[in-house]
Amino acid sequence: MDFINAMQNRYTTKKYDETKKIDPTKIEELKEILLLSPSSINSQPWQFHFVSDKKVKEQLAAASLFNAEKVINCDTVVVFNAIDNVALFEQQVKENLPESAVNYFNMHLKHLADADLKIWFDKQVYLALGIFLGACAQMQIDATPMEGIESDKYEAILGLEGYRSLVAVAIGYRDADDSNQPSQKTKSRLEKSAIIKII
Repeated sequence: MDFINAMQNRYTTKKYDETKKIDPTKIEELKEILLLSPSSINSQPWQFHFVSDKKVKEQLAAASLFNAEKVINCDTVVVFNAIDNVALFEQQVKENLPESAVNYFNMHLKHLADADLKIWFDKQVYLALGIFLGACAQMQIDATPMEGIESDKYEAILGLEGYRSLVAVAIGYRDADDSNQPSQKTKSRLEKSAIIKII
């Protein structure tokens, strides 16, 4: 499937068919795609948890507000976590990145207040989220990005240290009765002329 068609067919899935499972090789491909996702100065201030264990999914569902049913019925929940410990991030930069990246951090980021630096971390995670959703569309895997989660509870369930949960993505295959799918509900977008400008 070409990418335009993939994007035309993708949508935010509201109802999953719990009997349909994702081929494990596709899950491994999605992991590799996240590994290859771009980030400023190759900072990679993130962790991604792939959760398919039924009991853990049930715990996450209880902390997923109006998204509980999606978490329960999807094949896998992927939790996108941003680093939350500035000292840990600085150590990671020094140990893993080239001198040019370390210099960039020292010149442009190190002086920021922790709260502002954490916003920058979040932006990098959302880059990976966009790549992930595009990849799912290309692979014909349905996906639901969910900010409607109780982050502190997710972090406790996953045993996170030094990271905080930003967003979760339910992935799997749509239920035939999902009324939000493009075959039943026309996609709604602003006019191209309103958002695309040519200079």
